[in-house]
Amino acid sequence: MKTINVALAERSYPIYIGGKTLDNSELINKHINSQQVLIVTNDVVAKHYLEKVERFVEHLDYDTYILPDGEKTKSLANLELIISRLLENKYSRTCTLIALGGGVIGDLTGFVAACYQRGVNFVQIPTTLLAQVDSSVGGKTAVNHALGKNMIGAFYQPQAVIADTDVLHTLPDRELSAGLAEVIKYGLIRDELFFIWLEENIEKLVQRDEAALTYAIERSCINKAEVVAEDERESGLRAILNFGHTFGHAIETGLSYQHWLHGEAVGCGMLMATDLSVRLGLIEEDNLYRVESIIEKAGLPTKVHQSVTLEQMLENMKVDKKAKDGVVYLILLNSVGNALITADYSSEALTETIEKYLQ
Repeated sequence: MKTINVALAERSYPIYIGGKTLDNSELINKHINSQQVLIVTNDVVAKHYLEKVERFVEHLDYDTYILPDGEKTKSLANLELIISRLLENKYSRTCTLIALGGGVIGDLTGFVAACYQRGVNFVQIPTTLLAQVDSSVGGKTAVNHALGKNMIGAFYQPQAVIADTDVLHTLPDRELSAGLAEVIKYGLIRDELFFIWLEENIEKLVQRDEAALTYAIERSCINKAEVVAEDERESGLRAILNFGHTFGHAIETGLSYQHWLHGEAVGCGMLMATDLSVRLGLIEEDNLYRVESIIEKAGLPTKVHQSVTLEQMLENMKVDKKAKDGVVYLILLNSVGNALITADYSSEALTETIEKYLQ
């Protein structure tokens, strides 16, 4: 088992990565400091792993809340329903929530934890690759709004992240590919050597080679932990973690959070951001081919075949957390392994890039 520390002074916490970590009751229980526990999960994950987690907390006063699978679950309505359950069962401010699931469950449960009685403890048990390498780490919690993704939320850190690589064996191929988008992101924005390793090992990752997956998760978490430790609340550097996300979120919103997974939208968004970087003369065109090649090998879409228009994309991009005074800041590439945050781009170049990937 690998342990990575997210260094945030009194809010520091460990990320545990490895096989069979979900079988380690001591590992989970040492981060539960109360008698009251609420496990939040979805109907797909519950079939595989809920009973196991319940066994670890059966000596406590615990309850479970099972939600439908899918991005639409990440809503204000479900936030209120979970809080209602906590109030009905008289959960105190010393209770602990356990987020058992992918990014949707983690984001929603974390936001509940941030809101309930102004903050209660929670533990992340991510069950998708995307959640293990990205959404469970760093304390971003949120729900979606019809007009924008993740626009209602808070920065709120967990007590621990327990990432069991064995759970990835039950992950559908499409979900695995969606997680690989976030893995590839870390190489592109700040870790060139990792990106080169990914180019050489992407087939192993798709085939679920255990050693390759463990290394990729560890390297991704190290990259994210370093960025979060330097800029917890995204006042500067942390924004580079959104590479591809402004385009990706605009795609997701245009599709009403249907048809595409988050990682699929991010993968295509990274292509758009790389293409725009080429158009602006920031990087050489051969880097675009490298990014397109690894995105395709990861099993991710490279074109938006659903009915999203240029106008929708441009409008949705304005509703972005990096927009300031009506100006949309984008994360682009100076080179592979070196990202920048900029609003120095022409509307013509942006339009040409978006049109290229809309079919």
